[in-house]
Amino acid sequence: MKINSIESISESVKKRRAQLKLTQAETAAICNVGVRFFSELENGKQTLEIGKVLHCMEMLGINIYAVNREDDSGNNE
Repeated sequence: MKINSIESISESVKKRRAQLKLTQAETAAICNVGVRFFSELENGKQTLEIGKVLHCMEMLGINIYAVNREDDSGNNE
């Protein structure tokens, strides 16, 4: 999945949580963040702290890669 907005981040987080069959509260506890923060992450709040967002993604097993556009083959795996 190409990550180019907070909406695409929130979509990937929601999808991964569903795959893991976890509630928002359970996932927030695993990520060591509050339930409110996690809810705001899944709802695409624009002003979330990037460090916490990246930490949650790491804890959920979601990798993010930065690729220069000219080097991108279009393969969005």
